[in-house]
Amino acid sequence: MKYVDEFRDGEVARRLAAAIHQDVDERCSYQLMEFCGGHTHAVFRYGLQDLMPENVNFLHGPGCPVCVLPVGRIDHAIKLVQEHDVILCSYGDLMRVPASGRNSLMKAKAAGADIHMVYSTEDALKLAEQNSKRQVVFFAIGFETTTPPTAVAIKTAENRGLKNFSVFCNHVLTPAAILHILQSSEGEEGLNIDGFIGPSHVSSIIGLKPYRFVADQYNKPVVIAGFEPLDVMLSTQMLIRQVNEGRAEVENEYTRVVTESGNIKAQRLVDEVFELRDSFEWRGLGEVPDSALKIRARFSEFDAELRFPVTVSEVADVKGCECPAILRGVMKPTECKLFGTICTPESPMGACMVSSEGACAAYYVFGRHREAVA
Repeated sequence: MKYVDEFRDGEVARRLAAAIHQDVDERCSYQLMEFCGGHTHAVFRYGLQDLMPENVNFLHGPGCPVCVLPVGRIDHAIKLVQEHDVILCSYGDLMRVPASGRNSLMKAKAAGADIHMVYSTEDALKLAEQNSKRQVVFFAIGFETTTPPTAVAIKTAENRGLKNFSVFCNHVLTPAAILHILQSSEGEEGLNIDGFIGPSHVSSIIGLKPYRFVADQYNKPVVIAGFEPLDVMLSTQMLIRQVNEGRAEVENEYTRVVTESGNIKAQRLVDEVFELRDSFEWRGLGEVPDSALKIRARFSEFDAELRFPVTVSEVADVKGCECPAILRGVMKPTECKLFGTICTPESPMGACMVSSEGACAAYYVFGRHREAVA
């Protein structure tokens, strides 16, 4: 398959690994954070860490949209259904994320809440059309990649006159999270980041410009990488060479998809429908200013938070779960006492074990926990 098979060629991977071994300076330690959960899974699915020199280490950042959603937002959605008798639509990977009291959307559905798993915003719109006497709420999550479809859904609902459709908006922004990590890492014990493997799909929307501050203000290189194993390996080599040469630039390995300016049409659509929130809570990062979006007043009739107000108490993560520290890159999943014991993909205690992009799920599914024990 074009643009897939050629980026999984084992012989090319071996040659690239040998070149990386030649490039590294044995006196240096290269701590590289991959921000995207897709990159985390590529690292472990294809055993890329094992191909790296011992002084090249991948750190796993908060690039999983399901993982970074705090417990309180799941509680908010469940209360919204229970108190206002709405039909709630959610993507599948959000269904099992733990809420407070060991609850979840899946468990709330089993208890009678009208919650539907959907594959697209169009599915949610169809539910609203088919249930004209019920209110339908779409639980919108994700980074810049999934925000344009939500904007399309809101504009489509307006054009179709769907007065029974609204959005519970939880879209978050990648550059703000990277900025927060950089600011926090200055005082975070044990966290030293030498460069970033930049997200793929996010960058196809926002382009390269939003990452310039990482290089210009914090002197950290960024390389935008594709999802395939050779993409990640080449991006790693590009970062190593920047570090060796004392450079800090934003480079683009994923040139077959990502451009300098990104998708201008999608950016304009998002800007038309959404605006910045002053602050938003992230799991693992806490309150992060200017890091999320809310629906503009122009489209306020489609804002579920305004249409269906609920009160949610502040809730802490599951005791003993190290998902917040894992999302900040200061711990590995195998360092969590719950990992692989009472916390597994079948019975997750934290969001990092639920999502297909979560670091804990990657470690567990691809066997890193067994190697750690051995």
